[in-house]
Amino acid sequence: MRNIRFHDHAISRKEKERSAGHKGMTLWLTGLSGSGKSTLANLLEAALFKKGCNTIILDGDNIRHGLNSDLGFSNKDRTENIRRIGEVARLLAENGSIVIASFISPFRKDRDVIRKKMKKGDFIEVFLDCDIKTCIKRDPKGLYKKAHCGKIMDFTGISSSYERPLHPEIELDTATLKANECEQIIIEFLLKKGYIRK
Repeated sequence: MRNIRFHDHAISRKEKERSAGHKGMTLWLTGLSGSGKSTLANLLEAALFKKGCNTIILDGDNIRHGLNSDLGFSNKDRTENIRRIGEVARLLAENGSIVIASFISPFRKDRDVIRKKMKKGDFIEVFLDCDIKTCIKRDPKGLYKKAHCGKIMDFTGISSSYERPLHPEIELDTATLKANECEQIIIEFLLKKGYIRK
């Protein structure tokens, strides 16, 4: 773009990461409504906070109250929703924060675009693989019931498709694993890969 350029910051990413004691990254939690994304995001943040990590949760519902309040749920709007979140997550990760992004993000292409825009290793895709029957049974927000009654159109898993990740860094069967077990698996992954310290 004309007349626009990136500005270098006085404090580098490496300095911020060294001070925080962890690497900047984005944990992208994806899966159907009811798969446990928000529950797991909160458990992860609590566990990482106890370790002294700088964290932030980007949650689908919360974001749509502000930054993305102008977007609906058409395929075009869903793509724009995820694009904006991806850009915010990228900026935060590059500044040394651990971003926990909790979004259905149903389209594989949209998630792949975010991955490609981030530096290698900054995007960790966490697929919460939960069968639709279990999600409907849980239905924590009553959304499946509304979708079945025709009160919600373009609802992922019912009237709109969800494209499973092909090669997520972490895949969790949240129909059988407890939330705290999922949290521990992710924490162990981050320790093993050197993103965080014990």
